[in-house]
Amino acid sequence: MSASKLKTFKKLWPYLWPQNMPDAKTRLLLASVSLVLSKISVLIVPIIFKYAIDGLSEPKNLVVPIFLMILYGGMRLTSSLFSEIRDITFANVAQRTLRQVILRVFDHLHNLSLRFHLDRQTGGLTRIIERGTKAVETLVTFLTFNIIPTIVEIILVSAFLWVMYGMSFSIITLFTMLAYIVYTLKLTEWRIGYVREMNRTDVEAQTKAIDSLLNYETVKYFNNEAYEHNRLDESVKVYEKAAIQGRITLAYLNFGQVFIISIGLVLVMGLAAQGVINKTMTVGDIVAVNTFLIQLYIPLFNLGFAYREIKLGLVNIEEMFQLLSETLEIKDAEQAKPLEIKGGEICFDKVSFHYQSNREILKNISFIVPAGKTLAIVGSSGAGKSTLSRLLFRFYDVTNGSICIDGQDIHSITQKSLRRAIGVVPQDTVLFNDTILYNIAYGRPDAAFEEIMKVAQQARIHDFIQSLPDGYETRVGERGLKLSGGEKQRVAIARTLLKDPKIFLFDEATSSLDTRTEKAIQENLREVSKNHTTIIIAHRLSTIIDADQIIVLEKGEIVERGTHQELLAKKSTYALMWKRQQEHKGKEIYS
Repeated sequence: MSASKLKTFKKLWPYLWPQNMPDAKTRLLLASVSLVLSKISVLIVPIIFKYAIDGLSEPKNLVVPIFLMILYGGMRLTSSLFSEIRDITFANVAQRTLRQVILRVFDHLHNLSLRFHLDRQTGGLTRIIERGTKAVETLVTFLTFNIIPTIVEIILVSAFLWVMYGMSFSIITLFTMLAYIVYTLKLTEWRIGYVREMNRTDVEAQTKAIDSLLNYETVKYFNNEAYEHNRLDESVKVYEKAAIQGRITLAYLNFGQVFIISIGLVLVMGLAAQGVINKTMTVGDIVAVNTFLIQLYIPLFNLGFAYREIKLGLVNIEEMFQLLSETLEIKDAEQAKPLEIKGGEICFDKVSFHYQSNREILKNISFIVPAGKTLAIVGSSGAGKSTLSRLLFRFYDVTNGSICIDGQDIHSITQKSLRRAIGVVPQDTVLFNDTILYNIAYGRPDAAFEEIMKVAQQARIHDFIQSLPDGYETRVGERGLKLSGGEKQRVAIARTLLKDPKIFLFDEATSSLDTRTEKAIQENLREVSKNHTTIIIAHRLSTIIDADQIIVLEKGEIVERGTHQELLAKKSTYALMWKRQQEHKGKEIYS
């Protein structure tokens, strides 16, 4: 086994043998003892069967053979009992291991930076996790119920054969086992290349399919169904070729395994037959040897299948554990403390930021939002407006400079307390595929229904919800596609209001609303954000004329700042933007 596979086992071991869970360790030990007792019971069965056959071959007293037959059945039952105890005991360990791995990966993915998730496609990511978690279950199951029991049985059978019938029986059996295992390892290593290719193209095909279905409307807009069909077919063709090669190599593996087992069986039974001829063995002995080998070879066939599944599973687990090896870009400082909100003053001090070193997004940005005041940020697309909000929320860390809230650098406080204090309503609202009630309550899951209705009324969505047949229990569909853009944004606003944060951040939060609804919601937002520090990223300048301060961004730099009236008086960038929007006001109203 390669070093990487051993490393994968090493990573999985703490989940099987958790240091802080003595109950899990006890179960694992009990399962191991039950396994050994089960195999010993199985191996006693052929010996009892031998004496029963010998007793019936030369009947002198039928009591002994009958007693032995009853004992034979009893040992079968005992073996089954220990097997069931092992299975029941280990079921808890296996499922707990699977749950712990799933939760660890899930939590780690949530802790990774926004940069990581923007660089990865969700379809491929979920596929890796799905295969990885299934592989953990497969690995644990086969190790517990196939590999380890079979290894124990091989050792015990070889020992019994040596003690009872001599070294030759034991050596042939062990040699057959060794040849079988080596052949299986070599062929599986050959096959693994095709399996890797199958996995790669499977992820690729899955990603393309999900991406296409998520963008169903866009596909229809451009009449590109045939293009999407061909694009998916390219990946599926490669998968098909790899799958066929995989099946051919599997046939080679299966035939070779049967060939090796058949030779070993013929040699051992030939020795047993010679022993009967030489009168050194009885008919009962040849039956016992045959029973020993049958009991050994049946699980050995499963061992080959189990090894292949484990080998493939390790590939999938390795991919999943690679996600766990992704370093956390955004981490709490060692001495990080919870944010202590006093008034909610926000200070950006000479902040610069870039995604890549050759592409600077923000340059030397400085501004202060006094506690309880409202700052509006405007500018052309790509000027860096939304980047400011992401830096404040610590989706990214600044390249240079600092961001403080009430004099506390956000790098020195815990992310949880920082994000608890900020309520964000993004421009692109994404809802969970659940009910409207669930999506609003997500802002504070323990909120009472009356509180949820109150914020829905503030967001001007309550009446619409009440008009639906299922009311608040109406399901919104995947990404909220059953609601219009304006309805989704109002749900998002209600959700943020329910969170009741100290700081509000509205990232073009009313851009999908009609002018009348936007005006009504703006009045409500001004009311609920009163005495709250508020940052508004806006496209429609009419929505920010009451802001305490407005800054204008161009190419990552602040080119103007002041109140609405002060900026109009300068007759520069902001005034020109205002003029253009006023000229197109009619078009904006009916858009």
